[in-house]
Amino acid sequence: MRLISIDVLKKGMVVGRTIWNEAGHPLLHKDVIVTSRIVERLRELNIQYLYIEDDISNGIEIEETVAPTKRIEAVKNITKTFNEVKQAKSSQASYVLDQQSKVIGLIVEDILNSITNSDEVLMVLTDVYLFDEYIYQHSFQVTMYAIAIAKEMGYPVDDIRIIGIGALLHDVGKLLIPSEILMKPTKLTNEEFEEIKQHTRYGFDLLRNLHSVSLLVAHCAYQHHERIDGSGYPRGLVDFEIHPFAKIIAVADVFDALTSNRVYRNKTLPKEAIGIIEQGKGIQFDERVVEALKRSVVHYANGTIVLLSDGRRGIVSKQNLVDVTRPWIRIFEEYNILLEATYEICLSDYPILNIEKVDTNFVVYSE
Repeated sequence: MRLISIDVLKKGMVVGRTIWNEAGHPLLHKDVIVTSRIVERLRELNIQYLYIEDDISNGIEIEETVAPTKRIEAVKNITKTFNEVKQAKSSQASYVLDQQSKVIGLIVEDILNSITNSDEVLMVLTDVYLFDEYIYQHSFQVTMYAIAIAKEMGYPVDDIRIIGIGALLHDVGKLLIPSEILMKPTKLTNEEFEEIKQHTRYGFDLLRNLHSVSLLVAHCAYQHHERIDGSGYPRGLVDFEIHPFAKIIAVADVFDALTSNRVYRNKTLPKEAIGIIEQGKGIQFDERVVEALKRSVVHYANGTIVLLSDGRRGIVSKQNLVDVTRPWIRIFEEYNILLEATYEICLSDYPILNIEKVDTNFVVYSE
């Protein structure tokens, strides 16, 4: 299967992966033949990319690190927990979180086990899940990225658990921000942005008195928008003043924000997001954390069409565990001519060969 832009999705193509709604029910099944109505509906839902099955991608598999069933169940539990906090009186919100600490711990443990038991780099597919509110899926995904980064950096398991819980609850303060501000599709006013920024303080106040989690979790919520050059908020802390766990969550948070659809901005692909974060390496973000992110996540997902620097076109067929930036490529086109027989190369074997661009708009001529 391969990844294509919704812009080139056409009637008659075959769906490669099931799309799930927030209730965990299939919205669009794998192997369904695309109709004009399906294309229209996916656009209404702001789906940007879709996996399809075709001849050039035959046999290429895309498997998430965390199984779909586990993700859906985890996001359901996050949603239930966060909604209970949102509905509680301010004085009771911390108590509600304390009562849900066991559920939160189990979610983190499941993610930790999935990542620890996988030999592959972290693969996350956001367009195959639709959730009504961004914060729930975002909290889950930031937890995955933070755990993967911490594991790559060599943190002991007990610390990774704390980082995971801190990541899961890093945005809990947003539950106290009015929805009309959080979900506003147009530019925020200065006053609205100042209110958004308060979520770090609100989160800290919610978490610091919990008996069931480490105080470090509260500091993760408080400091995840701080930047090592002092340009962050709420306190403008600099490098040595920011807790190392918060530095990890800061990078995980930005990476997920860039690679997910938001009400005010469409997603970018992983390689583009990494490039944006790299621009802030050593300035806004801890260099060691950024390097760990680069080693931990898939840059070019399996099934992605790429154009190589020598003009050949291919599709990412599998990951290269030695160097995640240079995956295996199935070459299917040379000199703008489709090959009758494809062949595979590993980019690590060709040092002067590079990926020039990702081409999700490529359409096979016979389609």
